[in-house]
Amino acid sequence: MAVQTSSLVHPKYKTKYSVRNWPEYDRGLRDRGDVTIWFSEDAVACWISRGTRRRSAQRRYSDFAIETALTLRLLFRLPLRRTEGFVASLLRMLDLDLGSPDHTTLSRRAKQLEIELPVAGKGSSIHLVVDSTGLQTVGHGPWAAAEHGGAGTRAWRKLHVGVDQDRVIVAEKITDSNVDDASVVPDLVDQISGDKKITRFTADGAYDQGSVYETFVELEATVVVPPFRTAAPSRRRTRAARARNRTVNRVRKIGRRRWKKETRYHRRSRVENTFFRFKRLFGGRLRSRDRGNQEIEARLGCKILNRMIQLGAPRFEPIRA
Repeated sequence: MAVQTSSLVHPKYKTKYSVRNWPEYDRGLRDRGDVTIWFSEDAVACWISRGTRRRSAQRRYSDFAIETALTLRLLFRLPLRRTEGFVASLLRMLDLDLGSPDHTTLSRRAKQLEIELPVAGKGSSIHLVVDSTGLQTVGHGPWAAAEHGGAGTRAWRKLHVGVDQDRVIVAEKITDSNVDDASVVPDLVDQISGDKKITRFTADGAYDQGSVYETFVELEATVVVPPFRTAAPSRRRTRAARARNRTVNRVRKIGRRRWKKETRYHRRSRVENTFFRFKRLFGGRLRSRDRGNQEIEARLGCKILNRMIQLGAPRFEPIRA
């Protein structure tokens, strides 16, 4: 007879939700696999850069063409050479007299791209949820160790992501694995458009630092970060210290579990779900070896996830008992 134990991931006190727009969400899931969504008419229209049709001159592909090819590569997990052949076959099927960027061009031009994240969140206020995850890299060090004997060491990068209340990625950054999570917060905040006001910030205990409170107190945003177990009120009289002291005292008074429910801390699952989607679609490692290409690959992956949200996202509603 199986014994049912309590779950730490899904405790009973958490609110349960159900998807209420299955027809629209199901249609959006199908559209994500439609090649015409990613290889659009706009990409074909500006495939070749202007001023490159001189006789005997090398054709230069537009940044839009390079980004489209790299998007297909990342979406369908293709090596660069296979991406070149895949794009060429699409152009042939469309009966277009356009060439496909070769694999060396894709690798060289990737780090020159400037990719903007399409922010599709509604309203002018943002509930920013931030966290980080590790992505394995394949570099020269691990390859040489495997080639010449020895286990070698795995190289990692950290992907820092900020999402809003609509699960749209509004900021991202790739760093080395030893970078402190809280130190990246100012860079993520700077990426958010000026017409969007951050009213609330939620993160896990790794962000329980004075610098984080100082950043969001200046923005007049509420900070929802669980303090350390041994946290004590600070004697400093700054606005940031007083904001943190209110959290520490409240947790002491009502307990950590009630505090999380009271502050809706569990909405942090939005960023955890984003990492799950990222690794489910693109895998748990970066294919590029160059640091600049790795940054573009991660940012392009975030842009693809935002595009999928635009095609169709689930609408959750709490289940009434």
